[in-house]
Amino acid sequence: MMEPSRRLPSLNALRAFEAAARHLNFRLAAEELGVTQGAVAQQVRGLERDLAMQLFERLPGGLALTSAGRGYAAQLARAFAVIAEATSALRPQPLRLTISVTPSFASKWLIPRLPAFTAAHPQLDLRILASDSLANFQSDGVDIAVRQGRPPFGAGLVADLLFPQDVVAVCSPKLRAGAAATLDDAELAQLVLLHDGHDLWPEFIERALARPMPPGMRSMRFNQTALALDAALAGQGLALASRFLVEPDLAAGRLVQAFPATMRGSLDFHVVSARKPRHPEPTAMVRSWLLAQRGRSDEP
Repeated sequence: MMEPSRRLPSLNALRAFEAAARHLNFRLAAEELGVTQGAVAQQVRGLERDLAMQLFERLPGGLALTSAGRGYAAQLARAFAVIAEATSALRPQPLRLTISVTPSFASKWLIPRLPAFTAAHPQLDLRILASDSLANFQSDGVDIAVRQGRPPFGAGLVADLLFPQDVVAVCSPKLRAGAAATLDDAELAQLVLLHDGHDLWPEFIERALARPMPPGMRSMRFNQTALALDAALAGQGLALASRFLVEPDLAAGRLVQAFPATMRGSLDFHVVSARKPRHPEPTAMVRSWLLAQRGRSDEP
């Protein structure tokens, strides 16, 4: 048992006083602690009785610490900081991992699936780095990247196919009720082509539709595929995207395929990581989850 001379005041009273001393306000201290203002005031009065000294001066304009209160508050702040630090040291550190993806892949595919992933792996502290620039696994601190390209990606890297580049033309059902197999130049001229940074429309029309690019086509240009798809959803024109990015919108009827023809591209989506990862366990965990999504592109 603790000696009578070492008996400590109530911990709740100490927390109430320390919070009130920082804010010089019982109401703000109560909001921080999740209790009522009256409870804080009662705890502080009890502490003052226990210590047989006044810690606050109750002034018309608010609270002010007495000389004893100022010294006591400073000591308690240090003590609570030590307790917090000791408690943090006991808890396991989260597994941290940085994944680099393009902004369009992040917004259209990854983010809708993150809630299910984080619920299954709450111990993982995931950092999403969305950029069109190629990631450097050393200088950027990247653990995994999802990128379009052609293997091999480098001697020190491991790459697996995630999704093929199966390009489809999509638009709002308000523009086209369904896919027309053929369109003449006059019908094409009525359409607005939504271009992104890949600028695949000339190739798509020549390869998938088997015709030259008609002159004078109306167009709108964006630097991100996700922006072109948002414009397509808003009924502003036709956009091109890899099929897996638009499967949920096609399944829900928010978008329709504008033409039955598709174009097989050569820049497939791959999961890339270092052959000797900095964080083997979380890297393997996220890599396995990403690759397990193959064939499930319509299931967030």
